[in-house]
Amino acid sequence: MAVYTDVPDDDLRAFVAEYDLGEVVSCKGIAEGVENSNFLLRTEAGSFILTLYEKRVDPKDLPFFIGLMEHLAAKGFACPTPIRARDGIALRRLCGRPAALVTFLDGMWPRRIRAFHCAGVGKALAALHRAGRDFAMRRPNALSLAGWQALFAACRERAHEVRAGLAEELEAELAAITAAWPAGLPSGVIHADLFPDNVFFRGEEVTGVIDFYFACTDFFAYDLAICLNAWCFETDGSFNVTKARLLLSSYRAVRPIAAEELAALPLLARGGALRFLLTRLYDWLNHPPGAFVRPKDPLEYLQKLRFHRSVTGPGAYGLA
Repeated sequence: MAVYTDVPDDDLRAFVAEYDLGEVVSCKGIAEGVENSNFLLRTEAGSFILTLYEKRVDPKDLPFFIGLMEHLAAKGFACPTPIRARDGIALRRLCGRPAALVTFLDGMWPRRIRAFHCAGVGKALAALHRAGRDFAMRRPNALSLAGWQALFAACRERAHEVRAGLAEELEAELAAITAAWPAGLPSGVIHADLFPDNVFFRGEEVTGVIDFYFACTDFFAYDLAICLNAWCFETDGSFNVTKARLLLSSYRAVRPIAAEELAALPLLARGGALRFLLTRLYDWLNHPPGAFVRPKDPLEYLQKLRFHRSVTGPGAYGLA
């Protein structure tokens, strides 16, 4: 369960009293998520999400995340809107943690990915990229090449505990990707973690995108590559080219994909797979006994990485 910090009733009431939201009606921990403590808070004014930012989130990044959500919401993009207290401040402290309240979004994230989900997420991602074009703040991607090197160094000696020969394969892959990583592709604000549990639907329509706490400034096409990994593989590990075609086609109907972005997709998808393989590997090897959150299998992303390594061009993703 993704609640790392308990919030006593008296502390919660004092926190909410700083807002014009009336009295607390209920507060329940939310099981989804692995980075922060999240609660569904109901007050006399309605429903909200209360987030306490835990140790893995750098407090210096929080103004970027809060500001980005405010910017996107003001542009009409469906995402949580930070709630400002009576003093005009959205980012506060609760139980010794940075904390914020955001609006509650209706909808459900899809447990079983269908083709229309991929079309919807492609359109939503392009809308996010367009809405964020004039966001003034910048945040480097902490989980790009340098971050991957640091993660690998932290896992190298124990990677064999997950699979024999894994360290050697990752070392070779990291070297190859680093040597070929592109420069100068169109860039701006990206989500960088747009997995199915971060996109809400009602029927076939996207009703909101959540969890901007990996958002950063990077290549737009890298965000697309992350989505190919997250949305277009079946449970048996096979790649679904129909889903990929719908995702990419729906994206470029809103924001055109340049030829150099399309050509870079196979390498960017390898990089995206390596990024999630390494973070999952680190969590797997450093999982504290008795923790509520179960680490995700890193080998799922090894299989995806090997698929992208075999791709010779963007045609494998359904587009010429």
